[in-house]
Amino acid sequence: MKNTSSLLLAAALLASSAHAQQTPKPEQLIKWRQSAYQVIGWNTGRVKANVDGVYNKDDVIRAANTIAAVANGGLPTLFAAGTDSGKGWHDTSVKATLFSDAAGAAAAQAAFGKEANELARVAQGGDVAAVKAQLAALQKTCKACHDDYRNSN
Repeated sequence: MKNTSSLLLAAALLASSAHAQQTPKPEQLIKWRQSAYQVIGWNTGRVKANVDGVYNKDDVIRAANTIAAVANGGLPTLFAAGTDSGKGWHDTSVKATLFSDAAGAAAAQAAFGKEANELARVAQGGDVAAVKAQLAALQKTCKACHDDYRNSN
């Protein structure tokens, strides 16, 4: 595997191609979004481990680019009607208000995408303090969205 971003891009293209042919079942959409957020979480952890420990610029760049790729890879399409309840890999934790607050959900996604893109940009410079500050900005968007649209499990 050359890199995670290429794999994610291929998966997104495959998913969008499959979507054009037929609408996925809600359970499949829930699985896909749970998987996407697992990838984001894992890569966020990689960045955090680097800024809190021994810094590896290349690892941070790969992780930040992966986060940005997923953030900009069509996440909103995984929150289709009918996916406010059900099971993917596990029960969904999405609040029903996400589906009734389209403007708020779009703003949350836009903020996340903006901060993810900025993390990828800042990572290129290799300034640990700047990466750490940008990681905090990214995590702030995650927390805000969770506070508004995610049930505590």
